[in-house]
Amino acid sequence: MTKDITPDLCPADPILRVMTGRWKTHIVYLLGEDGPTRFTAIQRRLPPISPKVLTSRLRELEQDGLVWRVQEETIPPKVTYGLTELGLEVHAILKSFDAVGRKLKSAPPDSPA
Repeated sequence: MTKDITPDLCPADPILRVMTGRWKTHIVYLLGEDGPTRFTAIQRRLPPISPKVLTSRLRELEQDGLVWRVQEETIPPKVTYGLTELGLEVHAILKSFDAVGRKLKSAPPDSPA
């Protein structure tokens, strides 16, 4: 008898759903490496991303509890983003993915990694 595949079969499903979306992993990784960063600096580090898409992804990450946002009441406004405690945990996972990815990249084809 086969078992239906449900989200609770994979405990990583909730975080994978949150991180699905172009640029989300890049943003969390960048903020984890650089610390609190202003919007324009994030955009400069991710050159092909448009301001509209960056704003959207940052809002989604903020709503999911991975990113915090502080706006200074200046003209023009200065907005800084950083990782919450949960975001820092996700950054650590991304660093682990990076380490495994480097091993996979350097492994010869058809050999155990």
